[in-house]
Amino acid sequence: MKKLLITSIIFAFVLAVPAHAEQLVVVVNKNNPIEKMNHSEVIDLFMGKYVVFPDGNKATPVELNNKSEIKKAFYSELVGMSLARINAYWSRLKFTGRARAAIEQPNQESLLTYMSNDTSAISYLPRSQVTANLKVVYELNE
Repeated sequence: MKKLLITSIIFAFVLAVPAHAEQLVVVVNKNNPIEKMNHSEVIDLFMGKYVVFPDGNKATPVELNNKSEIKKAFYSELVGMSLARINAYWSRLKFTGRARAAIEQPNQESLLTYMSNDTSAISYLPRSQVTANLKVVYELNE
């Protein structure tokens, strides 16, 4: 009986782990001069505190729409907040006019196209989705 209980708990835990267990990375256009960023710099850009990269060049956060599991996982890993809390946070900021939200793309293909054409763009992807037009500047859960 005890073995069955332990097995059930382990099975429930495995089911609770997100299917997208692949590491997320923060990427920029390959021609962007930024090579590395730290955790707080990434938070500052994606949470609207700053609109420039650490070197002072313009930064344009780009992300998938709210239906994306990748977006949910990114904010959960980056700041420990649910997407509902992130949306509420951005609603307050937009209402006060203090910040502009990231540019949303409807799917992965359009996000990759946008990133390839804009040297100021910064986004996040599963590591396997990084193309030759992008470079990794930060890895989540290092």
